[in-house]
Amino acid sequence: MTSYKGPLLLVGAMALFALLDANSKLLAGRYGADQVLIIRYGTLLVLLGALRLLRRGAGGPIATPRPGLHLLRALCMAGSAYGFFLAFRDIPLAEGYLVYFTAPFFTLLLATLVLGERNGRAVWFWSAIGFLGVMVAMLPALTASASLVAIPWHAYGWAFLGTMTYAGFLTLSRILRAEQNPARLIFWSSGPLFLAILPFAIAEWVAPSGHDWVALIANGLFAGGATLALAIAFSIDRAARLAPLEFTALVFALILDAAIWQLWPGPWTLAGAAIVVFACLMSERAARREEG
Repeated sequence: MTSYKGPLLLVGAMALFALLDANSKLLAGRYGADQVLIIRYGTLLVLLGALRLLRRGAGGPIATPRPGLHLLRALCMAGSAYGFFLAFRDIPLAEGYLVYFTAPFFTLLLATLVLGERNGRAVWFWSAIGFLGVMVAMLPALTASASLVAIPWHAYGWAFLGTMTYAGFLTLSRILRAEQNPARLIFWSSGPLFLAILPFAIAEWVAPSGHDWVALIANGLFAGGATLALAIAFSIDRAARLAPLEFTALVFALILDAAIWQLWPGPWTLAGAAIVVFACLMSERAARREEG
């Protein structure tokens, strides 16, 4: 009997990531990135500590023989968190997610450069088509240079930075897959970043209201829940089965854009999204054929 636990966890993770980004977008107008992220990482560390107090060793061991790689992965996670937080201040969730969906292509490039993997021409062809899809979605902005409309190029730049560092996180996670457990993932991704960001967060601190405290803590809960659901999903099911479901994130982003900000995707955004999704699926298919 086919189990749906992995796919359901994956879709749940995508929903939580979309809620995380929507929540961050709402908070970005009132608080700086350092303050939002310090509370996010602090929430995750408190939760991990509470769980380990209630149940000894909950989440698995924290000690690792490869602290340098864990710290580098934490740096990549920070780059992704900052990149998308700053991007979503000025562009809709759906547009940022289109850039995010190029992460598999950056991951292929890093796998070639860092892991020494080789991919055939079909994989690279579909990677190029995927980037073309992003350009199609951005076409109205590219052709509006002569108008008075201010194009948020910096936001797209932040989104690409977030995407590239997320690809770095995925690559390092493959190297560290033998050490993958919830406790290590939360501690090593949150602890060092908490200490590094703390002075900057204190310097820009804005006293949150009671309502905003709830939203800021929820930011950490969304991030932790999404990360753990994603890790568990890929630990119990095949990547080939789960990877296509990551595109449900775009559906959640479109729903949240419409529900919260009354932003509806234009024809170019939808066309670009279709191209990116199709190219990613074909690239995955080509990669599986080469492996087989």
